[in-house]
Order: sequence, then C-alpha cells, then structure tokens
Amino acid sequence: MKFIIALCLLAGGLSYSVDANTRVVNKYADNDFLVKQKFLFEIVYRVEDPLMFEEYIKLGKTFTYDKDDYKFSEKPSEYMEKYYEAYKRGVTLPKGEFFGSLVPTHFEQMYGLFEFFYYAKNWNVFQRNVCWGRLHANEGMFVQALTLALNSRDDAQGLMLPAIYEIFPQQFFTSNFIYKAEKFNYDVWNNYIMYEKEYKDFLYKDYSKYFKEFNNYEYFYTKDFKTWQWWKLMGLGENWYSEDHSIMRDNMGKFNNDSKYVDTMKDVKKLYMPVDYTRNVNFINKESALSYFTEDVEWNSFWYYFNMNYFPLLDDKQIDSKNERRAEYFFFVLKQLLARFNWERLSHGFAETPDFSFCNEVENNYDPQLVSYNGIGYSCRNNYNSYGKFDTIYDIVNFFKDIEEVISQDHSKINNGKVNQYRPDKDDIYFRTLWYIYAHRYNVDTASTDVHIHPNIFMNYETMMRDPLYYKIYKKVTDMFMEFYEYNEPYTYNDLYFPGVEIEGVNVTDMVSYFDIYDFDVTNLMNDGMTFVDGKFVWDKMLMGRQMRLNHKDFELEYTIKSDKKEKVVVSAFLGPKFDEYDRVLPLEKNRKNFVQIDEFLYELNSGINTIKRNSKDFYWTTDDRMTYTELYKLVTAAYEGNYEFPLDYVKPHCGFPDRLLLPRGSEKGMPMQLLFFVYPYTGNNGPSFDNNYSCGIGHIDNMPFGYPLDRQIDEYNFFVPNIYFKDVKIIHEDIYEKYYKFPYNNFGNFDYNYYYNY
Repeated sequence: MKFIIALCLLAGGLSYSVDANTRVVNKYADNDFLVKQKFLFEIVYRVEDPLMFEEYIKLGKTFTYDKDDYKFSEKPSEYMEKYYEAYKRGVTLPKGEFFGSLVPTHFEQMYGLFEFFYYAKNWNVFQRNVCWGRLHANEGMFVQALTLALNSRDDAQGLMLPAIYEIFPQQFFTSNFIYKAEKFNYDVWNNYIMYEKEYKDFLYKDYSKYFKEFNNYEYFYTKDFKTWQWWKLMGLGENWYSEDHSIMRDNMGKFNNDSKYVDTMKDVKKLYMPVDYTRNVNFINKESALSYFTEDVEWNSFWYYFNMNYFPLLDDKQIDSKNERRAEYFFFVLKQLLARFNWERLSHGFAETPDFSFCNEVENNYDPQLVSYNGIGYSCRNNYNSYGKFDTIYDIVNFFKDIEEVISQDHSKINNGKVNQYRPDKDDIYFRTLWYIYAHRYNVDTASTDVHIHPNIFMNYETMMRDPLYYKIYKKVTDMFMEFYEYNEPYTYNDLYFPGVEIEGVNVTDMVSYFDIYDFDVTNLMNDGMTFVDGKFVWDKMLMGRQMRLNHKDFELEYTIKSDKKEKVVVSAFLGPKFDEYDRVLPLEKNRKNFVQIDEFLYELNSGINTIKRNSKDFYWTTDDRMTYTELYKLVTAAYEGNYEFPLDYVKPHCGFPDRLLLPRGSEKGMPMQLLFFVYPYTGNNGPSFDNNYSCGIGHIDNMPFGYPLDRQIDEYNFFVPNIYFKDVKIIHEDIYEKYYKFPYNNFGNFDYNYYYNY
C-alpha cells in the first residue's frame, strides 16, 4: 500500500476552510518582514540579467562553505556536497541554459542549491547564500530552489516571491509578445507614439460617416478578424499603449479607495500590449479551441505552486507539515483539476479526456509557441509521434504493473472494507519520483544523463498543463487510484444519514460566465537600464500584457437547513455536469469523478430553521486576483521607508485556486449542471490552525476523506438521505464583446474602458 500513496508525495497544495462565522482581521507588516520582503523582490528582479544591486553583489562574494553555518539534522547532505563540488569545478548548469525541473541532472543540482538555502542557520546566512546563488547559479534553478526554501523555512513565514509568471513571463506568453516586450524601449516608444497618433487621427477621422455609407453591411471588416481579439474590435493594433487608468483587475476598487496606494503608484508609467493565446496564429486541431483555458496563466501557475509545496525528495521537516494526509490530498486535487478540465471540454461539446497508453502513438499535436529566457524556442509535439524508447516505456509500464499488483493483493485492505491509507516510507524514492520523470522524459525524448536540454513544456510544472496530452497522462494516474479505492465498500444509508438534520432547499443565483480583460505584469522583460538615485532603485515603469481571460459573475447560495438540535456541522457543496457530450444523463456512480468540491465550511446549526448565505468569493479553496509585482514592490518600499502601513492580506498565497475559474465557460443557452449539497456532523478539532491570508498548507476541516461522500462508489439506493440535496443549474455564457461585432463604438481606435467599468 505504501507504494500507491507514495505517488501522491510528488506534490501538495492549499486547502483551507473558513468558518462561516469568522471575520478576517487585517494585520500589518513589521519592519523585519519589510526588510526581508524587499530583499526577495529585488533579488529576482530581471533574474536573467546580471545582479545590479551593489550591496547584494558584495554580500554574495563573501560566501564560504563553513559547515558551522548550517543546521543539519544529522550530517551534511549528499546533494549539497555534490553541488558545492560541482560549483568549485565550474560544472554546474551554466547561466542561460534551459532548466528543466524533471531533468534528472538538473533536479539533483537544484536540490543541492536548495539545501544551501534551507539549512542556513539564520536569516543572515540564508541571505548571503541567496546572493551567492543569484550571482552564480542558473536562473531557473535559482528561482525554484529559492521558492522551495521559502516554503520550508520558519523565518520566511508569510514572505513571497513575485508570481512565477512575473519572474519568467516567457513560460506563459507567446513568443511574439515576448520578443516585442524584450525589445521595448520607453524613449523610442515615446517618440514613436507621437507619429502613431497622427496616423490614427487620419485613419479614424469621420469613420462614422464612412460606415453610414455602407450600412447595408452588418459587420465591418478587420484583417484576420477573430471575435475574441478585442483589440481589433476596438480598433487597436498589436502595439504598446500608455495606460492612464488603473490596472485592469477584478478587485481594483479596493485599492483605488486607498489614498496611500494611489499616491504610491501615481508616478509609475504604465504601458500595456494586447496578447492572445496560441489560437492567435492557427487552430492546429479542435483542441486549440481550449487554448484560452489550457494556456491560462493562473491555471498553469496553480499547478506549479501546488507541486512546489510538497516537492519530491523533501522529508517531513523540509516539507514543514505534520499532516500525514498530504498524499491523499494530492490525489484529491488532481482529480479536481481533471474534472474541471472536462467541464471545459463539455462546454465545447467535446467528450471527456480520452484514455492514453504509453505504448500507442499520440495524435493531436501541440505547438506551445513559447520561447525560453535563453532565446531558444520550445519544441513542438507532432501528430502520431512515437519515439521508440523501449527501455523507458518498459520502466513506465512495469511501474503501473507493480501498482496494479499491490492493488490486487489482500493486504491492501483492512477491517470493515476500508483501504489502508498509511503514509509511505521515505525510502520509496523510485515510486515518489522516477515514474514521474520517466513519463515526462519519454515525451521529451531525452536521456537520464542529458545536461543541455532543448526547451520542452513537459520538463517544468508551470508549462506542462498547456499540452492536452498532459490530461491524458494524468487521467491514467487517477484511473489507477480510482481502481484502488474500489476496494472500499459504498457508504450505507446509516453512514450518510444525519438524524434530525435536513436540507430543505438551496436557492442559487444566476451562474454566469464571461471573458474579461486583465493586466499581467511583465516588467521583468524590460531591456532598458536600471536607474539608481542616491543608491535607491527607481522603479518608475510597468509593462503589462493585457489579455482576455475566463471569469464569472459572483453568485450566492442560500441554504435552508432544518435541525432538531444545536450542532456543529460541516457543509459541503459540489458542482458537476448533468449530461455527457450527447446530452445523455450521466449516472451518478459514473459521474462522481466529474464533480468538483467548490466549497466547504464549518457552521453551528441552531434548533429549528437555519438560513445560511454563502457568496462565491467566500469559497474555501479559491483566491481573488493578486496584486502585481510592481504594486507590491512599490508598497513594500513605501512601508519600509515609513510612508505606508502594508496590510499582510495584500500578500495572497500563490497556491490558492483562481476564483474566476470556478465555473466553466458554459453556453449562451445555458450548460446544464448540478449542485450537490451535503451536511454532516463535525468530527475534527478546531479546523485549520494557520492564517489563510498568507499561509499555505493542508488545512483540511475534519477527519473525513477528501471529497466525502463522493470518494467511494455510490449505491443510489442508499445515497439519497435528507441531509443530501441536489439542485439543477445552468452555466450561462454572456458574450460581452457582441456589441463590437457590428459597427465600431464611438471611440474607435482607443481602448473602451466603459466595457469594464459598466460590467
């Protein structure tokens, strides 16, 4: 059994539950926090470029390897010793080379560098080592090692790096956009924009009269017109534009009402450029229709941070978690992500993710259109590609055979028909990591000893979810686990029944999706020189990629629950599809894997009728839009200088799931789905012990299985108890760009800010 659970140790993530009666109190950063946070923001600024902060350069040059500077649990780490030896001989992965987290040679070096950060006995030694790493280590390796260390060190509680897509925008945006951003020069642009204005004034002068002359034509013509390209609909080109308004973000109202925030940001020159997904170039196959989802910046960064929290080979102390259910949690979240992906497929009339075999050729190619930070483009996966690497195939196939044998053995069960879910021994390295590396290495066509790797999306967590093939591979893993859980007997009526408690009804407001526009901070791509005045770094420009993204309107759930006593309970809400791609009703047992647990909270019922309101913004595992790198740096610096009180809730944990992706795209007529609500007695202690404003971890609300009661096979004769309630809903998609499809709006040639503020 330990081999099965070991798979789950590959990753971990965030799951925090919120008591419905709890109010979050703002906390403000102290000076120690601000000093550390400012350092972290500066050390990764333009990380591909040489370090420009003199104090950090001097500090990094003082590095010496003295074992007294480290707190080892037993003896110096083998990986740490190997990395230092490689550094002395000049054979570490050079700067400018592509770093792949799942390349074995890269992985080992990164782990050694991580331990130089992790084992540092205090912050001073840690900071010195980080400066040394910034001077000498490969850029991608350095950022990942630093991310892991900050997740694990006690003196880094609440601290953060910029989002991974702000450190390496190259991993998330198409090469066309990256090239233009890296060539951007403010002074040149400032002169160019004057000529462009003259051109636009001529081009759009009296355009309304022109269109009136051709009013028999319902739609206007735009070169290479695509309905999702909002910049063309508004009469804009693929150029850089100055930004006089606030940053485009869902929660900007909160910050615009903060006078100190407005004052701190007023002198920052903001510029944006429209950016699309790979669909901008070509629809390679039908899977390209999902590129807005599979290439979504925050969808991919969620998987990156999910894996960073519980990285392969980290032991209990390094993971900084005593929760022995992290293995179970990995499987649970992976199932949730695959179900969420299937929702999006169903929105387009596609079937669920097809099965995959490592021994068969794979169709539906994928071109990521990415370029690495070293300037080399990413590999394209061709249709019907079969590499013939039979030794790797045998390793993978044998791994799954081993798992299936364990599943079939009697000792995988214990009394009462319950599967043994104890944690694996820490020596099960093969089952924790190698199957993962084998599977990805097979698709990349690399050998275990390769050092210089051509960029490929399957070698890093933050890029692998872009390829539809990813979902086939991981479906194979989840199917294996589902087979394992089949050994659990279905819950009986008495298992699920909560005497004296009944859900009488749940009112649900409209569930509406739409595409909005969001500004991603790509300032790290700027190529102009860094400016220092009296030794102080001047951050006065901000580059943004303005991108269309999936979002939804807030919706509310209003529960009516009858109870014959006062009792503390857990309330869970699940969302799943109603029909398959052929409009056939999905049986509940077959459909349970397609449900996602969207909410879970503690509540104390009173005797009688209880009315509970939950807004989608309150749901337990989601996170609102985050502040950008530029904003955070400016505010932290202002607070460091004594001009601002920095609220800690401005620093949102990166490992939360984006709230805006909670609902699928749906359809204009309404995509039928169903909500499942469940109320059961609370059996935990006091819920999560950490502050979810700025912490990550597995803070499961009680002792029940993740996904309960959908974690086992369902016997429909015993499943429908009074404390379970189903509700049919529809996901309606509103096309808020429809008004631009006909004649252009009055301010054609300029961004339409009214679209955003009115919506």
